[in-house]
Amino acid sequence: MTDIGILGTGAYVPDRVVSNDEVSAAAGVDDTWIIRKTDIRQRRWAAPDQATSDLATAAGRAALASAGITADQLSAIVVATSTPDRPQPPTAAYVQHNLGAAGAAAFDINAVCSGEVFALSAVESVLARRGGYALVIGADLYSRILNPLDRRTVVLFGDGAGAMVLGADGRGARIRHLQLHTYGELADLIQVPAGGSRLPCDPAALEAGLHYFTMDGRAVRRFVEDRVPQLTKQFLHEAGVVPDDISHFIPHQANGVMLGTVFADLALPHATMHLTLTRYGNTGAASVPITLDEAARTGAFHQGDLILLAGFGGGMAAGFALVEW
Repeated sequence: MTDIGILGTGAYVPDRVVSNDEVSAAAGVDDTWIIRKTDIRQRRWAAPDQATSDLATAAGRAALASAGITADQLSAIVVATSTPDRPQPPTAAYVQHNLGAAGAAAFDINAVCSGEVFALSAVESVLARRGGYALVIGADLYSRILNPLDRRTVVLFGDGAGAMVLGADGRGARIRHLQLHTYGELADLIQVPAGGSRLPCDPAALEAGLHYFTMDGRAVRRFVEDRVPQLTKQFLHEAGVVPDDISHFIPHQANGVMLGTVFADLALPHATMHLTLTRYGNTGAASVPITLDEAARTGAFHQGDLILLAGFGGGMAAGFALVEW
């Protein structure tokens, strides 16, 4: 068991509710098709004047209030995102300034939809060296990079942010074990082709639509259904627990139909799987902390419950955390 505890959680989703009917027409599908394929009914999209740092700041404030600490007590702010405000500087720098956390080291992590769990692992090292408290935020604003004609992606994604305050002061839910995986040979399954040093986002790239998010949906689903159950069982074994011990499963909110298959394969007989995707869609790195925050605030967790967090997605990557409430 690590010495790091989750002292508070928070979340933020934009006000604008986007129905299946709104995204389906241009993509050539309908509400029935989206529900049958994904179990998503609606999602939230940011206002034109909102950026990822705005969503992250709101979630961070909620988490600080939940933890009962102030921003000037933070040693670190880590933002997990694959949709930063700008390629540079890090989105976390804007969040640090917005919160008034001048003493906090601030940096981003991009592990796409596994980002929040990867960030938890990074924060362990930061707190071991600097002490104090850390704010870990998963935040993504995918609506800006979706091709409205691509039914494989535009129906799935929403915008949002979720946050956790971590500390080593003996309080809170204990992070008992963490495990991270990356399969770089599959990196091109999920990508935004243009906008980096490999392919700048020049007029030709824009004309070709290479600035949009792309995903090989079938290959991604095979990766998740084939590898996530296997990796989860390996993780639980290394953590010294058995499937019967798990009370709650909080996965990345990728696709409700796919998650149903994965949850059945995991065979966690006493666990509740928590889902927020029906209302918020796939919010990238935000999906795990948003779902954790909602479950915590509705009183779903009890002292001693073991909670399994599972992030998976672009990279391809997967990250797991075992939390004792």
